[in-house]
Amino acid sequence: MRIMIAIVALIAGMGAACAQSRFPIIQPADMTAEQKKLFDTIVGGPRAQNYGNDPAGHVLRSGPFNAWLRSPEFGLKLQAVGEQIRFHSSIPRRLNEFAILITAREWTSQYEWYAHHILAMKAGLDPQIAEDLANGKRPANMKEDEAAVYDFLIQLHHNRRVDDAAFNRVKALYGEQGVIDLVGVSGYYVAVSMTLNVAQVPLPEGKPLPLKPMD
Repeated sequence: MRIMIAIVALIAGMGAACAQSRFPIIQPADMTAEQKKLFDTIVGGPRAQNYGNDPAGHVLRSGPFNAWLRSPEFGLKLQAVGEQIRFHSSIPRRLNEFAILITAREWTSQYEWYAHHILAMKAGLDPQIAEDLANGKRPANMKEDEAAVYDFLIQLHHNRRVDDAAFNRVKALYGEQGVIDLVGVSGYYVAVSMTLNVAQVPLPEGKPLPLKPMD
Protein backbone atom coordinates (compact mmCIF):
# COMPACT_ATOMS: atom_id res chain seq x y z
CA MET A 1 0.00 0.00 0.00
CA ARG A 2 2.83 2.37 0.88
CA ILE A 3 4.50 1.59 -2.43
CA MET A 4 1.29 2.39 -4.30
CA ILE A 5 0.93 5.70 -2.44
CA ALA A 6 4.55 6.54 -3.23
CA ILE A 7 4.02 5.81 -6.93
CA VAL A 8 0.88 7.97 -7.04
CA ALA A 9 2.73 10.78 -5.29
CA LEU A 10 5.63 10.48 -7.72
CA ILE A 11 3.32 10.65 -10.75
CA ALA A 12 1.51 13.65 -9.29
CA GLY A 13 4.81 15.35 -8.61
CA MET A 14 6.00 14.72 -12.15
CA GLY A 15 2.76 16.19 -13.49
CA ALA A 16 3.18 19.29 -11.37
CA ALA A 17 6.77 19.65 -12.52
CA CYS A 18 5.78 19.32 -16.18
CA ALA A 19 3.16 22.01 -15.72
CA GLN A 20 5.77 24.53 -14.62
CA SER A 21 8.01 26.69 -16.76
CA ARG A 22 11.66 25.68 -16.88
CA PHE A 23 12.45 29.15 -15.56
CA PRO A 24 11.28 29.65 -11.97
CA ILE A 25 9.40 32.90 -11.44
CA ILE A 26 11.58 35.76 -10.24
CA GLN A 27 9.66 37.89 -7.79
CA PRO A 28 10.15 41.69 -7.97
CA ALA A 29 11.88 41.74 -4.56
CA ASP A 30 14.52 39.34 -5.91
CA MET A 31 15.17 41.12 -9.21
CA THR A 32 18.35 42.93 -10.08
CA ALA A 33 18.09 46.57 -11.09
CA GLU A 34 18.22 45.57 -14.78
CA GLN A 35 15.52 42.94 -14.34
CA LYS A 36 13.30 45.37 -12.44
CA LYS A 37 13.67 47.91 -15.26
CA LEU A 38 12.45 45.36 -17.78
CA PHE A 39 9.63 44.25 -15.49
CA ASP A 40 8.45 47.82 -14.77
CA THR A 41 8.61 48.75 -18.48
CA ILE A 42 6.30 45.88 -19.42
CA VAL A 43 3.89 46.34 -16.51
CA GLY A 44 3.69 50.08 -17.17
CA GLY A 45 3.36 49.79 -20.94
CA PRO A 46 0.42 49.36 -23.32
CA ARG A 47 0.35 45.57 -22.92
CA ALA A 48 -1.05 46.05 -19.42
CA GLN A 49 -4.47 46.90 -20.88
CA ASN A 50 -4.86 43.21 -21.71
CA TYR A 51 -3.66 41.96 -18.32
CA GLY A 52 -6.75 42.66 -16.23
CA ASN A 53 -6.43 43.60 -12.57
CA ASP A 54 -3.09 41.84 -12.04
CA PRO A 55 -0.63 42.96 -14.74
CA ALA A 56 2.40 42.17 -12.58
CA GLY A 57 1.22 38.64 -11.92
CA HIS A 58 0.37 38.13 -15.57
CA VAL A 59 3.86 39.18 -16.67
CA LEU A 60 5.46 36.75 -14.24
CA ARG A 61 3.18 33.77 -14.87
CA SER A 62 2.74 33.82 -18.63
CA GLY A 63 4.27 34.84 -21.91
CA PRO A 64 8.00 35.13 -22.60
CA PHE A 65 8.83 37.89 -20.14
CA ASN A 66 9.77 35.84 -17.08
CA ALA A 67 12.22 33.94 -19.28
CA TRP A 68 13.58 37.17 -20.77
CA LEU A 69 14.40 38.41 -17.27
CA ARG A 70 17.41 36.07 -17.52
CA SER A 71 18.85 38.43 -20.13
CA PRO A 72 17.25 41.75 -19.20
CA GLU A 73 19.09 44.03 -21.64
CA PHE A 74 18.16 41.73 -24.50
CA GLY A 75 14.61 41.45 -23.15
CA LEU A 76 14.25 45.23 -22.86
CA LYS A 77 15.19 45.74 -26.51
CA LEU A 78 13.07 42.84 -27.71
CA GLN A 79 9.96 43.92 -25.80
CA ALA A 80 10.30 47.37 -27.42
CA VAL A 81 10.19 45.70 -30.83
CA GLY A 82 7.11 43.79 -29.70
CA GLU A 83 5.42 46.97 -28.51
CA GLN A 84 6.03 48.61 -31.89
CA ILE A 85 4.67 45.58 -33.73
CA ARG A 86 1.62 45.15 -31.49
CA PHE A 87 0.50 48.76 -31.16
CA HIS A 88 2.02 50.81 -33.99
CA SER A 89 2.04 48.56 -37.05
CA SER A 90 0.70 49.71 -40.40
CA ILE A 91 -0.99 46.30 -40.67
CA PRO A 92 -4.59 46.36 -39.33
CA ARG A 93 -5.07 44.67 -35.96
CA ARG A 94 -7.19 41.81 -37.36
CA LEU A 95 -4.47 40.90 -39.86
CA ASN A 96 -1.67 41.47 -37.36
CA GLU A 97 -3.25 38.96 -35.00
CA PHE A 98 -3.82 36.59 -37.92
CA ALA A 99 -0.10 36.82 -38.70
CA ILE A 100 0.71 35.98 -35.08
CA LEU A 101 -1.58 32.93 -35.20
CA ILE A 102 0.10 31.76 -38.41
CA THR A 103 3.46 31.93 -36.64
CA ALA A 104 2.12 30.18 -33.56
CA ARG A 105 0.75 27.40 -35.76
CA GLU A 106 4.03 27.02 -37.63
CA TRP A 107 5.89 26.62 -34.32
CA THR A 108 3.10 24.75 -32.50
CA SER A 109 3.48 27.37 -29.78
CA GLN A 110 0.58 26.53 -27.49
CA TYR A 111 0.66 29.54 -25.20
CA GLU A 112 1.14 31.99 -28.06
CA TRP A 113 -1.88 30.55 -29.85
CA TYR A 114 -3.96 30.55 -26.67
CA ALA A 115 -3.19 34.20 -25.87
CA HIS A 116 -3.49 35.61 -29.38
CA HIS A 117 -6.54 33.61 -30.42
CA ILE A 118 -8.43 35.63 -27.81
CA LEU A 119 -7.04 38.88 -29.23
CA ALA A 120 -7.69 37.81 -32.82
CA MET A 121 -11.34 37.16 -32.06
CA LYS A 122 -11.64 40.58 -30.42
CA ALA A 123 -10.04 42.13 -33.50
CA GLY A 124 -12.68 40.57 -35.77
CA LEU A 125 -10.96 37.54 -37.29
CA ASP A 126 -13.49 34.91 -38.38
CA PRO A 127 -13.36 31.98 -35.88
CA GLN A 128 -13.57 29.49 -38.76
CA ILE A 129 -10.39 30.90 -40.26
CA ALA A 130 -8.60 30.33 -36.97
CA GLU A 131 -10.05 26.82 -36.68
CA ASP A 132 -8.89 25.87 -40.18
CA LEU A 133 -5.45 27.28 -39.43
CA ALA A 134 -5.22 25.37 -36.16
CA ASN A 135 -6.01 22.18 -38.08
CA GLY A 136 -3.20 22.82 -40.55
CA LYS A 137 -5.50 23.76 -43.44
CA ARG A 138 -5.45 26.74 -45.75
CA PRO A 139 -8.45 28.65 -44.38
CA ALA A 140 -11.49 28.73 -46.62
CA ASN A 141 -13.43 31.89 -47.40
CA MET A 142 -10.63 34.30 -46.55
CA LYS A 143 -11.03 37.92 -47.53
CA GLU A 144 -8.57 39.30 -50.06
CA ASP A 145 -6.40 40.94 -47.39
CA GLU A 146 -6.38 37.77 -45.26
CA ALA A 147 -5.38 35.62 -48.23
CA ALA A 148 -2.58 38.06 -49.09
CA VAL A 149 -1.20 37.88 -45.55
CA TYR A 150 -1.59 34.10 -45.36
CA ASP A 151 0.12 33.37 -48.68
CA PHE A 152 2.96 35.81 -47.97
CA LEU A 153 3.71 34.35 -44.54
CA ILE A 154 3.29 30.69 -45.48
CA GLN A 155 5.79 31.20 -48.28
CA LEU A 156 8.13 33.01 -45.92
CA HIS A 157 7.93 30.31 -43.25
CA HIS A 158 8.17 27.37 -45.64
CA ASN A 159 10.40 28.65 -48.45
CA ARG A 160 12.41 31.30 -46.53
CA ARG A 161 11.46 33.77 -49.28
CA VAL A 162 8.38 35.06 -51.10
CA ASP A 163 7.65 35.23 -54.81
CA ASP A 164 6.82 38.41 -56.69
CA ALA A 165 3.09 37.74 -56.67
CA ALA A 166 2.92 37.41 -52.87
CA PHE A 167 5.16 40.45 -52.38
CA ASN A 168 3.16 42.62 -54.75
CA ARG A 169 -0.20 41.68 -53.21
CA VAL A 170 0.89 42.86 -49.77
CA LYS A 171 2.62 45.92 -51.19
CA ALA A 172 -0.52 46.90 -53.13
CA LEU A 173 -2.57 46.73 -49.92
CA TYR A 174 -0.22 48.30 -47.37
CA GLY A 175 2.78 49.69 -49.20
CA GLU A 176 6.44 49.00 -48.61
CA GLN A 177 6.06 49.73 -44.89
CA GLY A 178 3.34 47.09 -44.71
CA VAL A 179 5.65 44.51 -46.25
CA ILE A 180 8.33 45.21 -43.65
CA ASP A 181 5.82 45.37 -40.78
CA LEU A 182 4.49 41.96 -41.82
CA VAL A 183 8.02 40.55 -41.88
CA GLY A 184 8.57 42.17 -38.48
CA VAL A 185 5.53 40.67 -36.76
CA SER A 186 6.42 37.25 -38.11
CA GLY A 187 10.07 37.45 -37.04
CA TYR A 188 9.29 38.81 -33.59
CA TYR A 189 6.75 36.11 -32.87
CA VAL A 190 9.14 33.43 -34.07
CA ALA A 191 11.41 34.65 -31.26
CA VAL A 192 8.47 34.63 -28.84
CA SER A 193 7.48 31.12 -29.95
CA MET A 194 11.03 29.90 -29.49
CA THR A 195 11.12 31.37 -26.00
CA LEU A 196 7.76 29.91 -24.98
CA ASN A 197 8.63 26.47 -26.34
CA VAL A 198 12.06 26.39 -24.71
CA ALA A 199 10.69 27.71 -21.41
CA GLN A 200 7.70 25.33 -21.59
CA VAL A 201 5.35 28.08 -20.43
CA PRO A 202 2.10 26.34 -19.47
CA LEU A 203 -1.44 27.35 -20.29
CA PRO A 204 -3.71 28.46 -17.44
CA GLU A 205 -4.86 25.54 -15.34
CA GLY A 206 -7.64 23.53 -16.95
CA LYS A 207 -7.09 24.89 -20.48
CA PRO A 208 -6.58 22.16 -23.12
CA LEU A 209 -3.74 22.41 -25.60
CA PRO A 210 -5.24 24.14 -28.66
CA LEU A 211 -2.80 22.82 -31.27
CA LYS A 212 -1.93 19.32 -32.38
CA PRO A 213 1.64 18.60 -33.53
CA MET A 214 2.22 19.29 -37.21
CA ASP A 215 2.71 16.24 -39.45
